[in-house]
Amino acid sequence: MGRGDYMKLEYVRSLTDVKGLSEEEKRELEKVTEKYTFYSNNYYLSLINWDDPDDPIRKIIIPSTTELHGEGALDPSNESKFTPARGLEHKYGPTALILMSRACGGVCRFCFRKRIFMADNQDAIPDLSAAMNYLRDHKEINNVLLSGGDPLVLPTTYLKRILAQIYRMEHIKFVRIGTKIPVYNPYRILEDPSLSDLVSRFSKSERKLYIITDINHPRELTPQALSALNQLMKNGAILANQTPILKGINDSKDILIELFNKLTAVGIPPYYVFQCRPTVGNADFAIPIEKGYRMFEEAKAAVSGLAKRARFIISHTTGKVEVAALTDEYIIFKYHNAAHQENDSRVMIFRRNPEALWLDDYVEEVVSFSPLMEGSETSLYQHVDDTG
Repeated sequence: MGRGDYMKLEYVRSLTDVKGLSEEEKRELEKVTEKYTFYSNNYYLSLINWDDPDDPIRKIIIPSTTELHGEGALDPSNESKFTPARGLEHKYGPTALILMSRACGGVCRFCFRKRIFMADNQDAIPDLSAAMNYLRDHKEINNVLLSGGDPLVLPTTYLKRILAQIYRMEHIKFVRIGTKIPVYNPYRILEDPSLSDLVSRFSKSERKLYIITDINHPRELTPQALSALNQLMKNGAILANQTPILKGINDSKDILIELFNKLTAVGIPPYYVFQCRPTVGNADFAIPIEKGYRMFEEAKAAVSGLAKRARFIISHTTGKVEVAALTDEYIIFKYHNAAHQENDSRVMIFRRNPEALWLDDYVEEVVSFSPLMEGSETSLYQHVDDTG
């Protein structure tokens, strides 16, 4: 494809410029955008079927008055607790996360970092000098996740400078970039040869660059998006996808099956499927954990082994907690990543709560044990015997 095959991309920063909304809708939503930024472009907005009020792409990008509901937290995973240097989070021993940007190719209405899209925060690029110093000093860190915001909205020259600093640290063995740009704005990839050169430079045989995409619905995989994704893979990047389960967007076994199959067909294995975090204003997107888990397992049962690699994860303050199993009475969780060593691989069994939306909603714990701790299996059986 040449440049002439693409539409002229135009950024849309105000709902007044969204042609699919009525004047009444624009007035009603103005109070939402006064609190949380709206930002998109004509390409992504063109994917919306404006005749369908429940269109999933619309729900991803167009504000809703439900965002003004007060329940939830601005930092539901308590990221600030794990921020030892400006712009850097260190929650899991070998992994550091760098918040590269406070801007995105669009603002997802379910974003768990809504706090960075308030007031004038969205255009700020943090000073990362302290973050780089922290990485140099902490040799136990062997991989870095670049997140935000979205790193790929940044100028390629800036991204290259940051990656060059990281790759000069021999203890850093691989880097991941979390991004929604391939589906929000595929032209960012297709029309910038310097970005392709950057991916090729930093994804070598001995040290790969991973691109973790945020694709929530099969309709985001347009021909343009597929071209952009293939361009990244052609230049050596390894791709994987993560998405939350979201009410009205992908909370359907059939939609998850279609998404898993399409991703796998183009070489992007499903990675994490997240429980929607209890961020302020996000309640309308959340479905109960047990309902989501059943849906997730039903979808996995209908796809190939290549598409079954996803894990259903609660990204909790204490770590990434995998929903591992359901019985008639119990739900079983296991720490996939733990913020504290005593929770490494810990298994927790609770009595079921069909209304639970977050790990903290489970209060009747039956047993908790770590298979990495001496004698833990014995204590498990003893506990089960005691409770009948």
